[in-house]
Amino acid sequence: MSILSKENIRSFGASVLALGVFVLLWGVIAAIANSEAIPSPAAVFREGVVMFSGKIGGNTMWAHAYYSMRRVIIAFLLAAATGLPLGIMMGWNKTFDKVVSPIFELLRPIPPIAWIPIAILWLGIGEGPKIFICYVGAFVIFVLNSYTGMRYTDTQLIDAARTYGASRREQLFHVAIPASLPSVFAGMQNALSMAWMCVLAAELVGAREGVGFIIIQGMNLDNPPMIVVGMITIGIIGILLAVSLRWLERILCPWRRELQ
Repeated sequence: MSILSKENIRSFGASVLALGVFVLLWGVIAAIANSEAIPSPAAVFREGVVMFSGKIGGNTMWAHAYYSMRRVIIAFLLAAATGLPLGIMMGWNKTFDKVVSPIFELLRPIPPIAWIPIAILWLGIGEGPKIFICYVGAFVIFVLNSYTGMRYTDTQLIDAARTYGASRREQLFHVAIPASLPSVFAGMQNALSMAWMCVLAAELVGAREGVGFIIIQGMNLDNPPMIVVGMITIGIIGILLAVSLRWLERILCPWRRELQ
């Protein structure tokens, strides 16, 4: 399908229109409130230009965005490397599930922020606890989605593979795992969103760089436009990463089609 197809142009136009309406409503609310606590879009834009053209805390805004993105991506990859195999094995092997599930269900309800004190005791105040907090949030989602994908694999596919003489290992790697990929990719996007939500809390732990640090600086300096610029930066980076995951999903799951 052409990138400049009518469908893509309409979709892009609708997105631009929705964004324009949002900014307009934001401006109207800011004008009615007439309060420094609710900055106007123009004030946020001016602050953004200043922030991206100068330095804050010894780093450019680009560098702060890089530090946050690095923490999130490292935590995301670690969570994928540990959470995906665990969820797959829990969904595939009932005995393994019975052994691991009680421990996982005990730890699952604990919010990532509750791990901050013990993360500092374990890992100090460097990069370790920041990455760990993002990791905890992403890890749980990876386990849940990969587990769900495996448990809801069509049993007829497994039976057909068994009928054709596929071994248990072949059933896992050639049938069950490919069938669970859509659920896994949905979990990836949710895990990435969770990691971004956790990065602000993570960067409260003695951070001197990162977008979360920028937001806290805005609060300490009573500078709402700086806070909003930091929030928008997190949102834009999150969108770019989510789009990248959707592109990867289309490559690895060509059989999956979205509703039109």
